[in-house]
Amino acid sequence: MIGLLFASPLFAQSLGKQVTKQQLVTYTYNNTLAFRPKWALTTEIQERRFRNPDEQHQFQISSRLYYSLGKSWGASVGFAYLLQSPQDPHATDDLVVPELRPYVQFDYRQRIGRLSIGHRYMIEKRFFRNTAYGELAKGYNTNYRFRYRLGLEYHIANINNLPLQVKASEEIHVNAGKSILYNRFNQNRIYVGLNYALHKNINIEAGYLYWFQQRVTGNQFFSRDIISLMIFHKINLNKKEDADPADIKK
Repeated sequence: MIGLLFASPLFAQSLGKQVTKQQLVTYTYNNTLAFRPKWALTTEIQERRFRNPDEQHQFQISSRLYYSLGKSWGASVGFAYLLQSPQDPHATDDLVVPELRPYVQFDYRQRIGRLSIGHRYMIEKRFFRNTAYGELAKGYNTNYRFRYRLGLEYHIANINNLPLQVKASEEIHVNAGKSILYNRFNQNRIYVGLNYALHKNINIEAGYLYWFQQRVTGNQFFSRDIISLMIFHKINLNKKEDADPADIKK
């Protein structure tokens, strides 16, 4: 897989690496408002929590404006606001750190019979609120992050005339910027899930995400097993159906 190809040289240099294993669950609501031909606004709300003990890990809300470029290509500009809780569910420190994240995204989709192959390219500018002595401080530190995701979707069957699909994806994240010293490789995410349409405009999805992340020290890593539960909701304001809804989902 692509993550192994990118990450192996980086892992080899981190002698004595320390891996922290964690279990989490993520709840996501994704709403797409198709308001004009070729245009759509997608808003997503996500709550990520540790399991045993049940503690918040991260809250995120993001919106992006999508435009269909034609020939299976799409482009988006977006902005995300995140609240990052301590990375350790047992931490006595309860400081929550905000992050601001504008981004640009390009999508390309290929269809081969029942199989859909998706490519997502994303560039993020990340602004992390400064902290000092266990409290929030003025200003932000910043860096760039480049992401590529390869995704597969296979139409298994129709149930009550609505599609059931299996999904699989892998995504690599790479950091860039003056503040990045030891963790150019940021993380690798591998996902598999089932997606079912309850209604032509409402899909539910359950899946498993494996998330391997390098920390700023370079020799410390997070290995995360995450249960993912999602609702996709599309509202179409156009008189005519536009592009395939799959082309404007996250």
